[in-house]
Amino acid sequence: MSPAFPVFACPYAKKLAAKSRRFALQVYDAKTTGNAAAAKYSADPFGELSGAGKIPGLKQRFPDRVLVMTTERCFMTCRHCTRQGIFGKAPIVDTTEKLAACVEYVKAHPKVRDVLLSGGDILTLPDKKVMEFVDAFTALPQIDLVRVCTRALCVNPSRITSALAKKLARSGKVWVNTQFNCADEVTDEARAAAARLVDAGIPVSCQTVLLKGVNDSGSGMLKLLKSLSAARIRPYYVFMCDPVAGIERFRVDIEKARKIEQYCAERIGGLSLPRFVIDKPGAKRKIPI
Repeated sequence: MSPAFPVFACPYAKKLAAKSRRFALQVYDAKTTGNAAAAKYSADPFGELSGAGKIPGLKQRFPDRVLVMTTERCFMTCRHCTRQGIFGKAPIVDTTEKLAACVEYVKAHPKVRDVLLSGGDILTLPDKKVMEFVDAFTALPQIDLVRVCTRALCVNPSRITSALAKKLARSGKVWVNTQFNCADEVTDEARAAAARLVDAGIPVSCQTVLLKGVNDSGSGMLKLLKSLSAARIRPYYVFMCDPVAGIERFRVDIEKARKIEQYCAERIGGLSLPRFVIDKPGAKRKIPI
């Protein structure tokens, strides 16, 4: 375990890890494959501490969207986290003045239509603070959608209250992006959390990460996709592991990934079939595998 990225899990996540080996790998497994493997990768492959950071706490890699770092806190420190190498170093938007600066940046860039509220996990913040971020961007006429990026549905589903769902739905612009990586995670509690959002009129999409030992089989991935769509969570992306140092043990080779995608595509309809992609530093889009 890296002292810079300590293991942490909220009570619900610990309880789920005790029941599911696949989920526990995401919480506790901190084995590495040695410096030779790690040397191929970077702690900050997307340049979030340099090129992508336009103003403190705001990052832009693509012309139509920006990402706002709302907090560093999460409900658990996922062992495959893309930002583990910059944990404690990345600027966050933690004052009214910084949020105002982000809004002004967006207004100065009229091509931006999509704002991702990320971190960390924005839902570790109280409702009032969450809505300060949401309202600041949904109020802009140029913004078509604001994405609340959270694993709360999976790792702390009680955080998704009916009251919060109603607040998020007010503008008609909010989408929730979440992450489930194996069918064990789609519990009764998670399904109920998703229902509270969807019933309020908020679309919910899932960005899964392809992880060795967690979901790297056709049957396992198919079970997850069926579980998600049954819960009214749209499978959106399946990402190959990002080229970040420290997660070598989770990497799945590209040929195996293609076989998993084909296995699923031959057994499930398009509404439940996500895009299997690579997020490559410097690329102008997510690259299909």
